[in-house]
Amino acid sequence: MNKSKLVELIRSRKSFLCVGLDTDPSKLPAGISAIEFNKAIIDATREFAVAYKPNLAFYEAMGRQGWDILEETVAYIGNEHFTIADAKRGDIGNTSSYYAKAFFETYGFDSITVAPYMGKDSVLPFLQFQDKWAIVLALTSNEGSKDFQTQKIGEEYLFEKVLRDVASWGTDENTMFVVGATKAESLAQIRQIIPNHFLLVPGVGAQGGSLQEVVKYGMNSEVGLLVNASRSILYASSGGDYASAAAAEAKKMQEEMAVYL
Repeated sequence: MNKSKLVELIRSRKSFLCVGLDTDPSKLPAGISAIEFNKAIIDATREFAVAYKPNLAFYEAMGRQGWDILEETVAYIGNEHFTIADAKRGDIGNTSSYYAKAFFETYGFDSITVAPYMGKDSVLPFLQFQDKWAIVLALTSNEGSKDFQTQKIGEEYLFEKVLRDVASWGTDENTMFVVGATKAESLAQIRQIIPNHFLLVPGVGAQGGSLQEVVKYGMNSEVGLLVNASRSILYASSGGDYASAAAAEAKKMQEEMAVYL
């Protein structure tokens, strides 16, 4: 899915909601398998979401079965939603090339999250595929982000250098950045550096980030936002009504997004 199609999808759905499929077997309703849960969540949220983001750790932990579930989940999502492999890959060039082939070709994802710590040659392989995206970690919402990301490198913060350098390696047609919703106060500053790139914004919902603040400081003329919610939607109910509860939570977020759009 290229940028123009993604923007068109957002405007037609009146939504920039990404549903994170962090499917934890220990939290599933009794008698429901992981693939049944995923399909029910997808069916319940299709009309409200524009993207889905399976977190690879939850599937890798299940072994061979988990990879089968991942493949079936991506196929079930289909082509009408943007798909993100939340894998946080990034290694020497040859290895990154095979990570890119695995997730873009074998599993058919539109995008993959990438850790940029190893530098340019670890990121460039993800930028060689037409209509595919690298979503690069920039300023994350976890407590440990201050250990490196907000340390000064000369006159700028490390996350600012990541934004400037990585943006120069690709374009706003194949590169996005992860910026946590709990860092919303930094979005205006970030938009000075990358005014036209899409941002994947986790942390709204269970982590307490404000959608209003994210929109205020982060939205651009092409929207430029994919706001992710995982636990607040997936586990809105632990009972038999989990799918309808997920739909209600997704609808609430979509309706707020429609107002901002």
